[in-house]
Formats: sequence, C-alpha cells, structure tokens
Amino acid sequence: MPKTEQESSKGSSLRPLKTLLPFILPYKGTLMLAIAALLVSSMALLAMPMAVRNVIDHGFSVADAGNVDRYFFILLVFALVIGCFSAARAYFVNWLGERVVADLRNKVFRHVICMDPTFFENTKIGEVLSRLTADTTLIQSISGVGVSIMLRSSIQFVGALALLAYTNLALMGILVIVLPLVIAPILLIGRWVRRLSRDSQDRVADASGQAGEILNAIETVQAFTAEEPEALRFEQAVRQSFNAAVSRIKVRALLTTTAMTGVFGALIFVMWIGAKAVLAGEITGGELGQFVLYAFFVGAAGGALSEFWGELQRAAGAMERIVELLALRPLIAAPLNPVALPGVATGQGGRIQIEAVRFSYPSRPDEWAINALDLEIAAGETVAIVGPSGAGKSTVFHLLLRFYNVGAGRILIDGVDIAEAAPVDVRQRVGIVPQDTVVFGATAMENIRFGRLDATDDEIIAAATAASAHEFIQQLPEGYATFLGEKGARLSGGQKQRIAIARAVLKDPAILLLDEATSALDAESERLVQDALQLLQQGRTTIVIAHRLATVKNADRIVVLDAGQVRDIGSHTELIERNALYAGMVKLQFGGVEQ
Repeated sequence: MPKTEQESSKGSSLRPLKTLLPFILPYKGTLMLAIAALLVSSMALLAMPMAVRNVIDHGFSVADAGNVDRYFFILLVFALVIGCFSAARAYFVNWLGERVVADLRNKVFRHVICMDPTFFENTKIGEVLSRLTADTTLIQSISGVGVSIMLRSSIQFVGALALLAYTNLALMGILVIVLPLVIAPILLIGRWVRRLSRDSQDRVADASGQAGEILNAIETVQAFTAEEPEALRFEQAVRQSFNAAVSRIKVRALLTTTAMTGVFGALIFVMWIGAKAVLAGEITGGELGQFVLYAFFVGAAGGALSEFWGELQRAAGAMERIVELLALRPLIAAPLNPVALPGVATGQGGRIQIEAVRFSYPSRPDEWAINALDLEIAAGETVAIVGPSGAGKSTVFHLLLRFYNVGAGRILIDGVDIAEAAPVDVRQRVGIVPQDTVVFGATAMENIRFGRLDATDDEIIAAATAASAHEFIQQLPEGYATFLGEKGARLSGGQKQRIAIARAVLKDPAILLLDEATSALDAESERLVQDALQLLQQGRTTIVIAHRLATVKNADRIVVLDAGQVRDIGSHTELIERNALYAGMVKLQFGGVEQ
C-alpha cells in the first residue's frame, strides 16, 4: 500500500519513547538508587587515571619506591568500589526495565481485550501478539540494560571529556574539533536504522499473523491437505521478514563501523600528537598516560553510545507501533453518564424491545444486515428465530450483546436503551450458549467459573449438575481439576456444549441467547443437552436461533426473519398455514411439514 505523508514521517524522531515516562515514574525510588550507584561507580572510574598518573610519575621512582604499595592498594580500592556499585546499578536498572515492560504488556493487553469486534475483523491476532512480545522485548532492551549503558556511558563521556581538558587543554581542543566530524554521520545513519527497524518489525508481525491464522485452522488445513501450500505461504512471509532484517543489519553494521572507526581514529590521532609532546618534553609520561586513559574512556563511552543509539532507534520504532495500538479507541464504549439497568429478580426481568433498527456491518456499509426491524419480547418468553442464511439471525444476537452500535432505531432491555447503558451492564444481563463453544486451556472448574468469577466450588458443581455435565467431569482423570486442553481438545462436542450451558447456569442471566447448540450433536448428546437447556430456560427470556424442529415447536412464538426484516410471527401451526417461506424452510431444513 502507498504510504501517506504521516506514515512517511514515521521513524524520524524518538518522540514515541516519551510515552514510557508514565511507566517509569511509579518506580522513581528504584531509579534514584540506580542513579546513585551509577554516580559512585562512575566517579571511582574517572578518578582511576589520576592514580595511574601518580604510579607512572612517582611509583616507579627509586626515591619514592616505598609508596608503590600504597598506590596500587588505592587502585585496588577503586576497582572494588567500581565493581560493587556497578553491580548495584545493573540490578536496579534491570529490575526497572523488567517492571516497566511487564506494566506495558499488561496495559496493551487490557486495552486490546476491550476493543470491539470491528477491531478484530480488521486486525490479525498475530499482529497484536507481535506487538505484545517482539516489540516490548525491544523496549525491554533499552529500558533495562540499554538505559544502564546509556547513563553510564553518558556520565563517563562527559566526565572524561572534562578531565581531558583538565589534563591537557591543548590536546582536548584538538579532540573537540575532530569528534563532531565523527558524530554527525552517526546520527544520520541512526535515523536510517530506525526506519528499517520499523519495517523489519512490521514484517515479523505479518509472519506472526500468518502463523496464528494457519495454526488456528490446523484441522481444516490438514483436512484439505494444504500443509505444503500453507508452509510455502508462511515461508514467503518469513523470507520477507529476513530480507528486511538483513537490510537493517547491514545499515546497523555501517553505523557500528562508522562510530568505532571514527571515534577511535580521532583518539589515535590525538594520542599521536600527545606522544610527540612527551618526546619533546612538553608533558610527562604520567600526564600522557592519564590523558590516554581518559581518551580511552571517551572512545569506549562514545562507541557504547553509538551502539545504544542504534538500539534506541529500533526501540523507538517498536514503541511507535505500540503507541498506535494504544491510541485506538473502541467504537463500543460506555457513555459519560450511563443509565443503570433496573434491578430485577429472576423471571421478572428481561423484556426486550427492538424498535425500527437498521444496521450494516462496518466491512459492508452499503448492505443492510438488519433493515427496519421491529420486535418486542416479553419477560420470560421463549422466541425462536428462523430464516435463511444471511437473514440476520446472528446479527440480532450481536446487537443485543452490544458488540456493535445500531445505525438507526434503538434496542431496549427492561425499558433502558442499551446505547445509553454501560456495555458491561448489558452483557451481565445477557447469557449466551453459542453453537461453537469456546473451551479455554484450563481446568473444568476454571472453564465453568468463567460464567461468574466469584462463584464458589459448590456453586460450580451445582451448575455442572444442572447442565448434565457433572457425571462426565467426575470421570475425567482429575475430575474438576482436569486440564481440558487447548480449545477443549480432550472433550467431545456434546461435553463442550454442556460446559457452555454450565457457564450460563452459573451466570444466571435474565436473558438467554441460544445459537441452537444441538445441531451438530449425536442423538444421545442432543438429548442430554436439550434436557439441560430446558432447565436453563425456565424463568428467563430466551431467544433461540432454531435449527431443529423440536426447538421451533416448543417456542412461545416463532419469528420468521428474511433480509433483516420480520416477515411473520406466530406459532408453528399458524406459520405453516399462512407463511410460504416458513413452510418451505420446515420442509427443507427441518425434515418435513409437521402440524
């Protein structure tokens, strides 16, 4: 896709890294300890060349031979101070880096998990996971070890430069003239690294997205023997990621070469001038030794800073991607002053009013999924919705759960427009048993507790019993503590459905949505699930997307939906007689016209 002007400007500043400050400030005490340890170790390091100068100028003198032990003892003390306080600095800074990244990952995940379905329609899960893992790892590298190196090297660079001036101002002047000629290309190449780093991270995210998509549909891939084509498709994404990384590595190597050669070349040039000054008797050997050590500190610190500059550019690119994610706002959000849903006892709440509702999916804005829909359902009533594929049956469920905002009209639950209520309040009042049950990679107990997180173990067992799930759960190797496998791999389809029903029983909602949970089950599993559903429906407003004749006949009313509109409402017998669409559906879908 062509880049916009805004996208083209990305990668040219470190501004995104400013957004790390709110994550660092809560731990300013740890940061101050790290800085204190850094200052002590740096001062000890910068003082060492002075002790070396004394050793060279006086320690090797026969007249002052008695002091040689004292000079070297002082050097040993400096080494101990540097070692201890450097370790303390490294501990505090690395702890801070780990803590900051952990908080950042938590914030990103909390933000993403609250996004609306439109976000997930347009975003690959692998892309999100890449930002949660690969991008935050890059940030970790600069917020931990990287910051430690940067602070230490900055202090050493500035301090060594100042002490170079103190040692020999003339040599220092030459160095100051030469260094800018070295630093300018480093900064320019660093920006180049930043742009390539962002592109590299984008390619990694693409590969992760493809891998997630393929692995989530692995049974379909294998059923159609598409392993090789999918492997080749992923290989192509990895190749693009590799090529982008190689481009970044080349420029990064150029940055390192330029920095190291330039900095140390400048130092060697100045040291050469200093050596000639010693030979001319203008400075002492100890003074040159002190200058050389400080020059070495400047070179080492400058090299480390140039390396860190490259890492900083990569981290800025990663943080930019995370900031983009955090800047997104869900389309479904609670109003500033949400209206509370009235408190109701089971069996007394759950009245639904759908008034002149129109809705089209964001991905298909020109096509009405629901078109001028009017429907009222009394509290405690069971309504079956039937209709051809694409009639809008599942869309009604999505709107009742407030996954999307309606385009026109309104939906009321117990007299409150759900657009004026907090989405969480609406969803707490509504329970759903989907056709494709989601079972998490957790224990049976934890999977059922998902219906109400504060439920006790006894309440969970009671819910499982009501859902006809208690018996098969007890027979699992570890009972309710049995790990069910990813996506419930250790359970049959009927067992998964009964887990979902147990969740709904535990939630005890006023409104129950059933996306006919028995359509793909064998006769025995269907009987058990139907028994559990009938118990669950008692005293609740229930809307069923019907796929079985038994469900349709047991409903209080049947709504015939087509092209997002209500075509007819009545009992099974009434609709058979007066509605050709319904009669045809019964014959084709339900296996015969029964009175």
